[in-house]
Amino acid sequence: MIKADLHVHTCYSTDCLTPLERIIERCLELGINCIAVADHNTIAGALKLKETAPFKVIVAEEILTPAGEIMGLFLSEKIPRGLSPQETISRIRSQGGLVAIPHPFGRSLPWNTNTLTSTEVLSQVDIIETFNSRTPFSSSNARAGKLAQEQGKAAAAGSDAHTLSEIGRAYVEMPDFERPDDFLNSLAQGKIFGQKSTYFAHFASTWAKVRKHIFGDPSRSLS
Repeated sequence: MIKADLHVHTCYSTDCLTPLERIIERCLELGINCIAVADHNTIAGALKLKETAPFKVIVAEEILTPAGEIMGLFLSEKIPRGLSPQETISRIRSQGGLVAIPHPFGRSLPWNTNTLTSTEVLSQVDIIETFNSRTPFSSSNARAGKLAQEQGKAAAAGSDAHTLSEIGRAYVEMPDFERPDDFLNSLAQGKIFGQKSTYFAHFASTWAKVRKHIFGDPSRSLS
């Protein structure tokens, strides 16, 4: 069995300062031996971390669409932000990737709030994130779990870590896997563990954005 945190950010995200080597150290400390690195609108950090980490790294991307964020897993090429949900999903599929909806009820945009949970979109989705440590209300995670069950989708969990202390706050204990199809089979047999992060984590992300805007990104230069 492996412990997989399926939603982790690195300094390659605009709102995160965590260097890649510190992520490796933290995962080894916690016994997390699989992570999905899902930076915002880039896979550069995930590709670099995959080269050096002594554990499984799934190259993922949290892609902003006009209707909200879609996550692609097992990617080889970056998918640009701003495309429609349908086009985004098509580009994930063209790479042999898996499609996930992160925090479906946690941080929806104030418009088109039901688009990513519509029948049309969900019919093309593989995974629904049913526990996200940064989701402020437990009821949102519960709704996501109910949605996954009703739609027959695999349930995933991730810390959505933007700081070191958040890594491993949510994970799936699941059988090991080698390929995307194996991953789905393993995930279906997994058990989710999770606890919410503190509200301070969101302030840390805001500070990361401000710091990068003013001073550039010192974390990335060390990675």
